[in-house]
Amino acid sequence: MTYNIKKAAVLGSGVMGSGIAAHLANIGIPTLLLDIAPKELTKEEEAKGLSLEHPAVRNRIVNGALQKLLKQKPAPLTSKKNLSLLTVGNFEDDLEKLKDVDWIIEVVVENLAIKQNLYEKVDAVRKPGTIISSNTSGISIDAMAEGRSEDFQKHFLGTHFFNPPRYLKLLEVIPANTTAPEVVNFMKTFGEDVLGKGVVLAKDTPNFIANRIGTYGLLITLQEMMKGYSVGEVDSVTGPLIGRPKSATFRTLDVVGLDTFIHVAKNVYDQTTGEEQQVFAVPEFLQKMVANGWLGAKSGQGFFLKQGKEILEIDPGTLEYSPAKKLKTPSIEMAKQTRGLANKVKALTYAKDRTGELLWGIFAPTLIYSAQLHGEIADDIVAIDNAMKWGFGWQQGPFEIWDAIGVKESVAKMEAEGREVPAFVKDMLASGFETFYSEIDGDLAYYNGSEYVKVPVNEKEINLKRYKKKHGVIKSNTGASLIDLGDGIALLEFHSQSNAIGLDIIQMINFAVDEVEANYKGLVIGNQGKNFCVGANLGMILVEAQDDNIFELDFVIKAFQDAMQKIKYSRKPVVAAPFAMTLGGGAEVCLPAAHIQATMETYMGLVEVGVGLIPGGGGNKALYQKFIKGLPNGVEVDYQHIANKVFETVAMAKVATSGEEARENNFLNFADGISVNPDHQLYDAKQAALALYEAGYQAPVPTKVPVVGASGYGTLLIGAQGMFESGYISEHDLKIAKKLAYVIAGGKVPYGTLVDEQYLLNLEREAFLSLVADPLSQQRMQHMLLKGKPLRN
Repeated sequence: MTYNIKKAAVLGSGVMGSGIAAHLANIGIPTLLLDIAPKELTKEEEAKGLSLEHPAVRNRIVNGALQKLLKQKPAPLTSKKNLSLLTVGNFEDDLEKLKDVDWIIEVVVENLAIKQNLYEKVDAVRKPGTIISSNTSGISIDAMAEGRSEDFQKHFLGTHFFNPPRYLKLLEVIPANTTAPEVVNFMKTFGEDVLGKGVVLAKDTPNFIANRIGTYGLLITLQEMMKGYSVGEVDSVTGPLIGRPKSATFRTLDVVGLDTFIHVAKNVYDQTTGEEQQVFAVPEFLQKMVANGWLGAKSGQGFFLKQGKEILEIDPGTLEYSPAKKLKTPSIEMAKQTRGLANKVKALTYAKDRTGELLWGIFAPTLIYSAQLHGEIADDIVAIDNAMKWGFGWQQGPFEIWDAIGVKESVAKMEAEGREVPAFVKDMLASGFETFYSEIDGDLAYYNGSEYVKVPVNEKEINLKRYKKKHGVIKSNTGASLIDLGDGIALLEFHSQSNAIGLDIIQMINFAVDEVEANYKGLVIGNQGKNFCVGANLGMILVEAQDDNIFELDFVIKAFQDAMQKIKYSRKPVVAAPFAMTLGGGAEVCLPAAHIQATMETYMGLVEVGVGLIPGGGGNKALYQKFIKGLPNGVEVDYQHIANKVFETVAMAKVATSGEEARENNFLNFADGISVNPDHQLYDAKQAALALYEAGYQAPVPTKVPVVGASGYGTLLIGAQGMFESGYISEHDLKIAKKLAYVIAGGKVPYGTLVDEQYLLNLEREAFLSLVADPLSQQRMQHMLLKGKPLRN
């Protein structure tokens, strides 16, 4: 049987249920969201004279959940328009509608009897072949499937999303004993290709993979903390220093909610025995905190309490708060100078100071526990490592950490301390394998219990680091590399510091376009850094400006503008692949491309006003032209309206909060693409470049641009002048706004004048250089470089 999910239903509209429904809407799947019908009226409903039978009352719970979706931060929806893909109902009136859906996801309260009762009703109405899954975080999948029809059992499995579903990559797929293998295979592929998730296959064991090991690690860390460390000291070491999220240990627990954490820990405690069970016993002080209502972020206090600007930490012994402390040891200072996460982690773990003792005390039992569970919670170490990376934000999974600190060395230390190392690890060492991961023909391989085998990879995943190692590069300099992606497509990868644009990247853009025009079918501009590109090299610009090297800067900006025009008029298609922060010059690189292949999480904007400048690489012109390009032929156009929108977008430094919002802000047009799975973006961009080439791509022909001129310039300034007079913006803000308005209006020519692009680029460059030379703009640039925040002067 072939499966196709065109319509879905989510049963349960709490934070998780509504979040999953929002994610489905984000990727274009119409979704029915159902919950219970209320048993009593609210005072407001009574005042309106409504009865319990009124539709507004019966669907009140779900409608309330939809309203929360619009207010939640971070936003569950990539665009408010996606709300139109969600329809509401309740379990009493609308279960019949489940016969029209292809996938039913149950997200009701974690209670086996309640779930089974709901499944009985669902089984009576669903059509055969409909996939049904539970988002449970710990109840047995087999137990939930008991007593259901054969077709239900065959199509039933666990699909455990992590919160918030839009942002967290992990999806644990947990088959029951009765689940058909083709259903499992379909959900794995659908999870990766359509939902955009990192999918791991987990076994039906308590709390599955990530929560089982993650909760164990957190509780071990709690135990270590109680041996003489403070909450703040532990968090200062268990965050980015060792490749973990900024929220480290206790701030993570505050965000999750201490009540939720205790519930997850209790679930494993109830289903385990002996030493393992003892670790999952929640410390008494934590239970007291919950009894006091100190649940973390949602109640305003937990392990940490914010008073004014000061962060206080709790003392587990007295439950009193004092200023948060940080651990300061020689090894931490040494680690900051050490290159590479693996080297850092190794140096810290074996350090002969309080940091080393703490980290060894956390790592040793957690690594042993992960190895004990190998085969029980997952079939291979890759699933365990990926679950921890995608679900808990670890940069290295347990077995990768073990490789980093040295398996042989650490096992010797563990055994010297009387710790029991699992046979799986000892057998590996005895067989002459000294690491969990290796390479076969340049591809990543893992130890499967007897030998190294290649890690299976979705064909749509291109790992640039590995790809370059295997295939080499065409040409490279300090800022960028040109790579042959195969099938006639080349890739231009930025790799300067923060991917900031300088002359090195500009040179490589020029080389890349020439090389592709001569020898390739198309070019992709993309990378796999933290961000696509956060703009031009601001430090370089400031130094040149302070040295009064305006002539030098003029040369660089002109070179950047010319390179952007080269991208636009390339005879072969250029596809830009922006993701994460794509700001200033980063956005300017994308706007002239023949096609943009963004990701769902692309945050794009022209933000130069924040540092006292305006876009200088052609961004104003390119955004204005992107607006005009989308207009139908033969229709009378109000260019003033377009100029106003572009002015507002640039002057307010608007940054899209998703790929979809970037489309709404006109950085993307209707034909540009959005990859839901960021790991597939370069593959999608390559396919887009090939499709353009195969369709007989023709470079655009230079055309003149209609501008609003002198009258439009006056119109643009009215709002800015009003804001200045009301005290909302400073005199320097007004000066920047005037320069920007002059550029977007096309100078003081009559309305509707057709000007060429070079004329607009010259205006833009002149305005940019005059602001660069202004001491007040230089102060703003300096402030941004030092503090990372805009200055209002």
